[in-house]
Amino acid sequence: MSNAHLTRRTLLAGATAVALGAATGTARAAEVPSIWGEFRRTPFTHPQIPYVGRAGCRAGARRFPRPRVVADVTDFGAVADGSTDCAPAINRALAAAGRAGGGTVTIPPGTFRIDDVIRVGASNVVLRGAGSGRTTLYATKNLTELIGAYGSRYGGDKSSWSWAGGLIWLAPSARWDSLVAAIRSRAWPFEGWTGNRRDEWTTLTAVEPARRGEWTITVADPARLRPGRLVLLRLADDPAHTLLQHMAGGGPGPAAYSWADKTKLTSYVPYEWPVRVTRVHGRRVTLERPLPLDVRPEWDPRLTTHVTELTGSGVEGLTLRAVRTPQSPHLLDKGYNGVVLQCAYDCWVDDVTVRDVDNGFGLVAASACTLRRTRVAGRGSHHPYFCREGSHDNLVEDFTVEERTVPAPAGTQLHGINVEGLSSHNVWSRGDMRMGTFDSHRGLPFANVRTDITVDNDGRHGGDASAGPLFGARFTHWNIRVTNGRAGLMRIDGLAPYSATVGINEVTEFDQTDVPDFTGDLHSRLELYGTTDAVRPRNLYEAQRTLR
Repeated sequence: MSNAHLTRRTLLAGATAVALGAATGTARAAEVPSIWGEFRRTPFTHPQIPYVGRAGCRAGARRFPRPRVVADVTDFGAVADGSTDCAPAINRALAAAGRAGGGTVTIPPGTFRIDDVIRVGASNVVLRGAGSGRTTLYATKNLTELIGAYGSRYGGDKSSWSWAGGLIWLAPSARWDSLVAAIRSRAWPFEGWTGNRRDEWTTLTAVEPARRGEWTITVADPARLRPGRLVLLRLADDPAHTLLQHMAGGGPGPAAYSWADKTKLTSYVPYEWPVRVTRVHGRRVTLERPLPLDVRPEWDPRLTTHVTELTGSGVEGLTLRAVRTPQSPHLLDKGYNGVVLQCAYDCWVDDVTVRDVDNGFGLVAASACTLRRTRVAGRGSHHPYFCREGSHDNLVEDFTVEERTVPAPAGTQLHGINVEGLSSHNVWSRGDMRMGTFDSHRGLPFANVRTDITVDNDGRHGGDASAGPLFGARFTHWNIRVTNGRAGLMRIDGLAPYSATVGINEVTEFDQTDVPDFTGDLHSRLELYGTTDAVRPRNLYEAQRTLR
């Protein structure tokens, strides 16, 4: 990311803050909230603020890998004339790079028509255009046409293309093949790390009890563990649903909540957290990140295998533009979707714009990935960004959701930056949201951070009642500038348990007004309310990076 880009974004956010402060009369000198001092003393175990200082590809590395160029799509027959179907050529070039053990596939400036999904299916393969303003992929077909109708595994007439799949799809080839086969046979799959039926795993070792925030665990048998190996920490729930209670912060409110009838939520358990091993010393195993939850015997904790991950791969420097069609009615999207990372770890997207899409950028069972300098533009979309199916430790930074270019058709829905399905420790940082909302889409996401974002809060959250609570514990909204003064899903001290809202201008309830899922004291914090861009540190994620 260039210094010029950072400067423009800083100036834009600063100008917005000054304008908001002038309008509300609330601008004041920078202040450090007391909760920041508390967090610095206990960064890995703070009750309201999660530790996200290692979120993103390669623990938030500023530079992405630059594998050598091994192919140009024009050498495989791609033509920048806007009318020749170049998908076969692009996919042949990507497959060749995979067979070579990795490398960069370049796309020169121009417009390349694609009539199929572009698939990055091998690790260490990068698809790189000449820049989002210079290279365009023009997509003429949707995923329903290309793969088939995709029903919901929870029943009904919904289209799963409303929240899954992309016209640029980064996923291990074997995993992608199995998903497509299941969809075409109408055996609607689970989409995560352990296969279509969640049974493609074996135990590596049992894990002894440990506490949230610890970096080192004790295992029963370290024989199959080694530094650099990616493993899943797997936690099952017990009949009393104490794991789900723990994700919600524990206490009387979560204990009194009715968990058993939330069938969609309970289908997300066991909780599966991918993490790399960094050191093995006897039975002591050090992890790349601190534990996101306690490890208790009643949850049958174990390290397991998983489907082979995609790692070290990325998409850079291009625009994906879908053929202009009206936005579909809610949950009936045809699948003009943008870029999706699935079963991916340490992968990235940089300087990519999607235009006229149903859904923009997706993280589906993806972890430790970075989306940087991304933009959703055009006719308006259902989910500009979605993060679901147990996606953890991801970073979305310097992102833009543009104002739609056509009015929303009747019966459609706009969410925004979505998170759901037990997804945790994800960060959205330095955002310019000209429409949408902070969409916590039920499914008990927990320990996620939104920071340093300007938002015109005009979207609505979603989520079926059977998916359970909107929020688990340790959600944090830090330095949020709400341009239209709408409180919904911005100020969350009355909604989210053990969470924090810090540095937000005055907002009021109107339109969608939510009630908390849990009774009693939520133990949530509100500091520097009614201020605009006054909180210091200004960006919670950047400040946490310095504490590593």
